[in-house]
Amino acid sequence: MAQLTHHDAVAERAATDAQRAAVAAGVSIRELTGINEQAAAISLLAEIWKRSPENPPVPPELLRAMSKAGNYIGGAFAGETLIGVAIAFHSGPERHALHSHIAGVSAEHTGRAAGFALKQHQRAWALARGIDLIEWTFDPLVARNAYFNIVKLGAHPAEYLANFYGEIADGVNNDDETDRVLISWQLTSDTAIACAAGTPVRAAREDGDEYVAIPADIEQVRQEDRAAARRWRRDVRTRLTTLLDSGAQIVGFDRTEGYLVRPRKDS
Repeated sequence: MAQLTHHDAVAERAATDAQRAAVAAGVSIRELTGINEQAAAISLLAEIWKRSPENPPVPPELLRAMSKAGNYIGGAFAGETLIGVAIAFHSGPERHALHSHIAGVSAEHTGRAAGFALKQHQRAWALARGIDLIEWTFDPLVARNAYFNIVKLGAHPAEYLANFYGEIADGVNNDDETDRVLISWQLTSDTAIACAAGTPVRAAREDGDEYVAIPADIEQVRQEDRAAARRWRRDVRTRLTTLLDSGAQIVGFDRTEGYLVRPRKDS
């Protein structure tokens, strides 16, 4: 019998981890291939991002085309109710990567780890197709997403993208520049494997490391003081881009201290 490659072994384990995560969250997860389920996915995403039905995050005809082309459209269900959606499309063929464009869970079902289960399903789906990398962007000021991406999933912040999307007309990004951090999830890494099994790997602070603080709840700051929120945006952008441009790397995240940044070690 031929010996499994590392990728194949990780893919087998990923399917088990994804199923265990779904059971723990009390959800079932599957690809959404039918037009009615995909319409429900668009409606849910519009609700999460506070957009009108006439201005959905993903146009329905585009989602149908993406599905036909073999991209990832996953849905998490509590019973028969769709509560979470994740959409990803393939990158250039030589990269063996997905770009996860959008993912979200309804507000009524946050806190049950449905988002974690959905990302593990996406990871298992990708690995089963020979894909080793998933990338996506997130707002660096949203602490819960930073913690989820870096600590819970074991993904690595790769690049700071200032005002990446330009103006977005929704109820989340209005009156703010759309700075994003590009996250790189190496699906076969030891960190991703440990996180999928429920054992996050937290980076320890070393000499020379520094933290870049962000608000504990930027949504509340935006509601109470839009000017303060914009100051946070400018300050975090300046600090992170200055550090990253010098060769430093974001190696961790702490809910209290913020991003853990490690300077370049010159030989």
